Amino acid sequence: MEYLDHRRELVDQRLSAAVEEVEPPELQEQLAHVTLSGGKRVRPMVTVLACEAAGGEVEDALDFAVGIELVHNASLVIDDIIDESDLRRGKASAWAAFGHGPAIVASDGLLGEALALFVREPAAMQAVTDAMVELGGGEATELVDRPDSEGAYVELARRKTGALFRAAAEVGAIAADAEAATVSAFGEYAERVGIAFQIRDDVLDATADADELGKPTGQDAEMDRPSVVEVTDLTPAEANERAHEHSDAALAALGTVDARGSEEARAYLRDLAEFVVVRER
Repeated sequence: MEYLDHRRELVDQRLSAAVEEVEPPELQEQLAHVTLSGGKRVRPMVTVLACEAAGGEVEDALDFAVGIELVHNASLVIDDIIDESDLRRGKASAWAAFGHGPAIVASDGLLGEALALFVREPAAMQAVTDAMVELGGGEATELVDRPDSEGAYVELARRKTGALFRAAAEVGAIAADAEAATVSAFGEYAERVGIAFQIRDDVLDATADADELGKPTGQDAEMDRPSVVEVTDLTPAEANERAHEHSDAALAALGTVDARGSEEARAYLRDLAEFVVVRER
């Protein structure tokens, strides 16, 4: 795990440096509360690993990795407001800590800082803004139109979760100056990982023990959120099978990428695709 820990530490260092540059101090405090309170850093790690697997260096991808994490955190701030969730990563959510208005400003601030990190590379900016449009559309759709079929659910999962995963991998490949076909293959890989991640998340929410999961369960049903086990006829076991299908499709997409980059990075990307469908928390 030293390989991953080192890269995660580099991402955290660059993230801290980015937050320290934010003005005024009140906004910096809010952004620090949101971004520096923990988190798995899965999406920025996808960015870094995709860059290395495509032939680039870790340092090439750090700004883009941090930008992806900032966009992700901006979305979490809004999610917590919508869900009226007062906890995030074991701490007070942004709106609970600062109020609704400052939390919305913090979300805007996170997006602004993120876009500043992508502006030097038009292709990366396009990938991220496309993901933001998909994410926003998915959130809006969820508020007004509950999916009523497996296909509608998967499309919602693609927009809400898969799209930002796709962008995370694409900007990593772009940072490595990869060809368009390679960028697209990495994007397909990550989008499928994101969908598999979301399906497994829904299954765990419905079936796992809260103590083992490390967070409250049954939240989807309580909040009337469109979980895969709530809006389809799939059993948890069948839903897990669907997650595995998306994981397999992710691995197939990754297998089409020219093996000119780091094989170790590629191996960790394979591990991620396999892990998201068996994780227990």
